[in-house]
Amino acid sequence: MSVAKKMSVGQLTMLTAVNMLGSGIVLLPTKLAEVGGISILSWLITATGSLALAYAFARCGMLSRKTGGMGGYAEYTFGKAGNYLTNYTYGVSLLIANVAISITAVGYIQVLFDVKLDSLQVGLATISLLWITTFANFGGARITGQIGAFTVWGVIAPVVLVSTIGWFWFDSSVYAAGWNPHNMGWMDAAGASVAITLWAFLGLESACANTDAVENPEKNVPIAVLGGTLGAAVIYIVSTNVIAGIVDNPELASSTAPFGLVFAKMFTPLIGDIVMAAMVLACIGSLLGWQFTIAQVFKSSADTGYFLPIFAKANKAGTPIVGMLILLAGQTALGFLTISPDLSKQFDTLVNLAVVTNLVPYILSMAALMTMQKVSNVPPGKALATNIIAWVAAAYSYLALYSSGEQALMLGGVATIFGYTLFGFVNNRLIRLEAINNSVPTQTVSAQHLTGEPVPVNHLQSATLEVRP
Repeated sequence: MSVAKKMSVGQLTMLTAVNMLGSGIVLLPTKLAEVGGISILSWLITATGSLALAYAFARCGMLSRKTGGMGGYAEYTFGKAGNYLTNYTYGVSLLIANVAISITAVGYIQVLFDVKLDSLQVGLATISLLWITTFANFGGARITGQIGAFTVWGVIAPVVLVSTIGWFWFDSSVYAAGWNPHNMGWMDAAGASVAITLWAFLGLESACANTDAVENPEKNVPIAVLGGTLGAAVIYIVSTNVIAGIVDNPELASSTAPFGLVFAKMFTPLIGDIVMAAMVLACIGSLLGWQFTIAQVFKSSADTGYFLPIFAKANKAGTPIVGMLILLAGQTALGFLTISPDLSKQFDTLVNLAVVTNLVPYILSMAALMTMQKVSNVPPGKALATNIIAWVAAAYSYLALYSSGEQALMLGGVATIFGYTLFGFVNNRLIRLEAINNSVPTQTVSAQHLTGEPVPVNHLQSATLEVRP
């Protein structure tokens, strides 16, 4: 790509911000209203942690010479098992997140069409959306990708409008009344919404995927990633707090369509309905894209030997239909298992679980950054500064884990540990692939092939494993 065709730092910054301003914010005003305006403390903590994560991921992207994104980063320190675990937990988090996006759409649909669904009906509607968006992808992702790129503005436009013109309807007395409705302490309030605010930033690591498409990437990628993350943070914080000053706290906390509600109060119920319809379309467009993306994540990992071969099967259009159906079965089960009398509580359960599983790759990547800098011979002073930022990002990740609650930690821990059982099934395949790639003449492979770390010569004989044909 010639320099003339490459993005400027401003264009990449805008792209980064837009990528983060997706369906993650659609139910946030309601969830934050459950804590009150004091939840702005969680926003400040999350913004700081997200900026640290964004910068660290930008450095990872610049230093890594391995493919596979976060899996490649983790491999520097944790070897093949770390690469696998990163891909596995990231894939699981996407699977869970898609169910949460579907529930978000169902919440808005209820208000838009003025229907009241019971818990089973909400579950069935959620699962139906997942099935529809999966089947719609069987012909390939080209059209659905274009749909998603268009419909995402159904979320971005209302959020930006509230952040800017919403101040004309802002009432300080309404905001003050909803500041701390449950009389929480400062520390409790600061940690209460960390997980849900991080939900809005999940995917920030993907902002580093455009390294080759920007001018002077060593300088401009970190600037764009930090700028885009900061821009998204400002819009998130401003929009949710403006809404808290327009809609009474009890009404906002009980709503399943907060943006439709605030536009109805700012303008007319018809405008509120139009905004709700736009957000429903945005969630469905997002699901269309993510249902295909998650299948591709599993397929690419299967192609490289990290996931079971069944996920690598694809039709002539390149669509991994079998893998999509397996993932859809998992999402269907998850939709039934998390059914709750309160749609908001079901959303909570799924978001917290998605955050917990997504934080595993984050933590592994932050730990690997130290090794990556050592391998790349980064000057000690610069390496120390970057490591400090990575430690801040890791500390924030642990806080987010803690804030996700006992149930999410327990279920996320079980899902992560189960991944090691699955690794037993794919590990022999990895050994065979490495033996073929390295043209090993004998039928033994050293432990280095498993861990990515050198094995002392005097231990090689005892460390070799038999590769069965």
